[in-house]
Amino acid sequence: MTTICGVDGCSGGWISISRELPSGRISWSIHRGTDVLFAELSAAQVIAIDIPIGLLERGPRLCDLEARRLLGATRGTSVFAAPIRPVLSAASADEASEIRHRIENKKMTRQAFGILGRVRAVDRAMREAQGLRETVREIHPEVCFFFLAGGRPMRDSKKTETGRQEREELLTTAFGRDVSATLEARYYLQVNADDVLDAFAALWTAERILNGTCVTIPAAPPVDEFGLRMEIVA
Repeated sequence: MTTICGVDGCSGGWISISRELPSGRISWSIHRGTDVLFAELSAAQVIAIDIPIGLLERGPRLCDLEARRLLGATRGTSVFAAPIRPVLSAASADEASEIRHRIENKKMTRQAFGILGRVRAVDRAMREAQGLRETVREIHPEVCFFFLAGGRPMRDSKKTETGRQEREELLTTAFGRDVSATLEARYYLQVNADDVLDAFAALWTAERILNGTCVTIPAAPPVDEFGLRMEIVA
């Protein structure tokens, strides 16, 4: 059985939406840690995940810059700069900010530090398990929605009711009743609606990766010093 997965971070760890092919059966799960995530999804052929993979020693990644340009002024700000590799050693937000300031003369925001633990864990897993490099691919939900909508950015933020409805309608076209059913279960899952929608957007891209119809930003992704691709796939 072929299984593909879309993954997004949530307050409890990670939420994954999986689809079995060719049956199309959708299932979801909450994973309490990154090691648990990859262990529990070990049978998946594609894992599309919303987290930076492939990091530079300094400076912005080309994929982030191109994704911002693609999304334009309205949604481009949703593409945060990936942390530079040296900050992964930081034990606190202040230390991370000091490291970045020393290297790039820029501070690190608390928001960016908030995902640093996930970035560090995924980076370690990808470097230690060679097989994950072919299975796990980086996505950004807003880039996924851009292509799902036929090449236009979303009109409203995903945090607004109109923005949520816009994204849900697009995903319902692709996945049918499974989207609303999972949203209804989010109280049991203890995740936000936008976490569910972002995981479904990642799942949509996972199927495009499997079928060879995905778009890669940039078209020829560079790799970091550990051979990890610096890309955003949609």
